[in-house]
Amino acid sequence: MDNTKTIAALAALAQATRLETFRLLVSNEPDGIAAGELARLIGVPSNTMSAHLSTLSQAGLVKGERHSRSIIYRADLDVLRDVTLYLLKDCCGGNASLCAPLIDELSPCCPPNTRPQVDA
Repeated sequence: MDNTKTIAALAALAQATRLETFRLLVSNEPDGIAAGELARLIGVPSNTMSAHLSTLSQAGLVKGERHSRSIIYRADLDVLRDVTLYLLKDCCGGNASLCAPLIDELSPCCPPNTRPQVDA
């Protein structure tokens, strides 16, 4: 990860609909959500969602996979991890004790079987 890729990812998330979309996709990993269903859940027109998904995809944050007539989108958790680690790599000037509370909150991020289910 470098400055350019990190800035692209953060810029893609710096818009309310895209941030909400990305968070919804993260909460529905590994199944993903069809583009039309994303538009319905977020409450935006399909063409608007398509533009937002394109921005997120160009930043490397989401991937789409065609299934028959639908495209199923998934969050790219590797990129999310890379951005987070890039931001935290030199956390607190290398003083691990200052970063410990932040790291403790990040892991474990979610207990098993607690994420909401969305029909795709």
